[in-house]
Amino acid sequence: MPDIQSADPEVSRAKFDREISWFREQADAYRTQGCFLIEASFPKAFILFATPKLKPRVIGASIEVDFTNYDLRPLSVVFVDPFTRLPIARKDLPIKMLRRPPMPGTPPEAIAALMQQSALPLTDFLQANSLDDPPFLCMAGIREYHDNPAHSGDPWLLHRRSGEGSLAFIVDKIIKYGTGPIDQLPVQLQLVVGAPIVSPLAIPE
Repeated sequence: MPDIQSADPEVSRAKFDREISWFREQADAYRTQGCFLIEASFPKAFILFATPKLKPRVIGASIEVDFTNYDLRPLSVVFVDPFTRLPIARKDLPIKMLRRPPMPGTPPEAIAALMQQSALPLTDFLQANSLDDPPFLCMAGIREYHDNPAHSGDPWLLHRRSGEGSLAFIVDKIIKYGTGPIDQLPVQLQLVVGAPIVSPLAIPE
């Protein structure tokens, strides 16, 4: 269920305006990374993420960020269809958001070999109860993370002043772990283009 505005709406609106203004100041830099603010009308912002390393470019993800009750409550991030803006199922989101563990001093070819053997544990920040359920961003600072019973021991107020959960935090993480690393599209012999692929070494630590 979506939040009902219970905090002072002028406070939430002022913080919305501040974060949207900040994004617009950085719009050129974000555009080169494939990130576009399409619409911003309190309390929601609609943002697209394309894949800048690919030709042809593809829309890797689109999100609706809800500032209702921010920042008494964290921002909500919902992955939506880029054309209808309706929430989508995990099976319809073409990206993953993978993170590999730091391995200082390990040669890149060794890391690639471990990943090809599925011998390197990876974290996926995109989680869903099933492929037919909506995905959510599983990281501290996101409303869906803190509302999940599995994270009841990690309340939002512990992160509220850290910068985690800001609009900058959200878009930077989606770029870094989601659309930014994608540099290939698989092409089958029938010339059917599949979901984007991330090269092993492109997965950030």
